[in-house]
Amino acid sequence: MKRHYPRVLSIAGSDSGGCAGIQADLKTIAALGGFGMTAITAVTVQNTMGVKAVHAVPPDIIRGQIAAVAEDIGLDAVKSGMLADTDTVCLVAECLRKYHPPFYVLDPVMVATSGDALVREETAAALKRELMPLATVVTPNLKEAELLSGRRIETIEDMQAAASELLACGCKAVLVKGGHLDGGDMTDVLCIAGEDRPHYLSTPRIPTGNLHGTGCTLSSAIAVCLALGHPLAEAVGRAKDYISEAIAAGADVTTGHGHGPVCHSSSPVRMQILTEPDMP
Repeated sequence: MKRHYPRVLSIAGSDSGGCAGIQADLKTIAALGGFGMTAITAVTVQNTMGVKAVHAVPPDIIRGQIAAVAEDIGLDAVKSGMLADTDTVCLVAECLRKYHPPFYVLDPVMVATSGDALVREETAAALKRELMPLATVVTPNLKEAELLSGRRIETIEDMQAAASELLACGCKAVLVKGGHLDGGDMTDVLCIAGEDRPHYLSTPRIPTGNLHGTGCTLSSAIAVCLALGHPLAEAVGRAKDYISEAIAAGADVTTGHGHGPVCHSSSPVRMQILTEPDMP
């Protein structure tokens, strides 16, 4: 029998402040018992106050990073975050089709916290066309779900309608995150292809300004839980529990002078080890 760690690759940008992006992904993967690997798409100059500059990584270097880990270490799950242009989107789709990871979590990072669009319309269209059909689950926030579905979202019913519409792009599931809706609870809506009813995941709203990187953290947590073998709905539920605990644990902690991070190490676990039969 061959033993290995749950291998999770994050394809995303680097956050020098350590709150989001690759840094948040690696912290999350480690906290949940996975082995994290990276393909960095951009290097950002940022902290809790905002992004100062972005340096895009050349496509051949992104491709090389993915190939290096896929061909040597292997992939049990992949998640992607911000993909800044159409060429990068198509490159990632090409690599996913080549290496066939068992699970792919697509976090369509398209809108900044301020509400400003981070990618051009053609890049969003390429993401919808090239990556969504390959995804196990897509995790847009409300603004991203609006851009992808072309519909206004103001209620939980609107979230369900948008998720159902996005399923038609070919992904296995869509998780629309409802953190920006008004109300006492935060409710996410998970729609899975072939199921008649959506899953509603609600948690109490925690008053805090430390929410930088929550989307990155949630999507990487889902990827780890899938790599560990949990069924899709259970994997999303476990990841939702993790991010809720991480927000609560870091709610009153001061990091920098702006929007701080969640506490990724709120419930650390031992590194998990998977076993599988040796291949002939």
